[in-house]
Amino acid sequence: MAWNGFSVRRRREVPAGKWMRCDGCGEMIYRKEVEANLHCCPQCRYHFRVGARDRVAMLADEGSFEELYANLAPADPLKFVDRIPYPERLAEEQKKTGLLDAMVVGRARLAGRPIALGAMDANFIIASMGSVVGEKFTRLAEVALKEKRPLVVACASGGARMHEGMLSLMQMAKASAALSRLHRAGGLYIAILTNPTTAGVAASFGTLGDVLIAEPGALIGFTGRRVIANTIHVELPDDFQTAEFMLEHGLIDRIVPRQAVKSEVALIMGYLLGP
Repeated sequence: MAWNGFSVRRRREVPAGKWMRCDGCGEMIYRKEVEANLHCCPQCRYHFRVGARDRVAMLADEGSFEELYANLAPADPLKFVDRIPYPERLAEEQKKTGLLDAMVVGRARLAGRPIALGAMDANFIIASMGSVVGEKFTRLAEVALKEKRPLVVACASGGARMHEGMLSLMQMAKASAALSRLHRAGGLYIAILTNPTTAGVAASFGTLGDVLIAEPGALIGFTGRRVIANTIHVELPDDFQTAEFMLEHGLIDRIVPRQAVKSEVALIMGYLLGP
């Protein structure tokens, strides 16, 4: 295109959704490059949240995942209403994520070894633990016990689901009891702690693994930073409740980048269970 003797190039519009801003470094990054890097920033390696099915695909051998208890759906025993009634909130989350609740479980193979695999989805009400999450985890632990499979769960949660009241808190005891039975039988449980793993999940099956792996920068802890600071009247360090802080203080065993988690889990199973 020419204008007054000058050549002018038309401005190319950037298609919507092609680029995204990194929550870690603030840079604009190409979305497809992030997806190819397992949803990690290619600049600063910030780990974005991923859905439960994406997490399963990262851990399970291709074509090996057999989903279990897919039809378990939450009820509304308390007729709970906050901004909207609980059933309406569930319908919104189910439409957004394609899941009935915040956890996917099943049988799978990892590096050829049969495992019982679970993954939580922080996109579903921050992966809060209600009756369905507790039931799915418990049943998966029972599958691991019965079939002598290692139990591998990618944990992520903002805590117990207030919409189900005491029923959600009871899941902590139920899941912990299932893990106790697995432990007494000599079973192996590897927990992968992702961002965030907090409150009721962190206080139960999130930190009861035989081996605890965390992704870099993951928020891990029980209650909020501000609540703790106001309770004990101490200024907390900047990295408080990060995976790095937890590793330094002995809560977790290692920090592993997302691209290496599958191979690391396979290596741990090989060390502890043999070939």
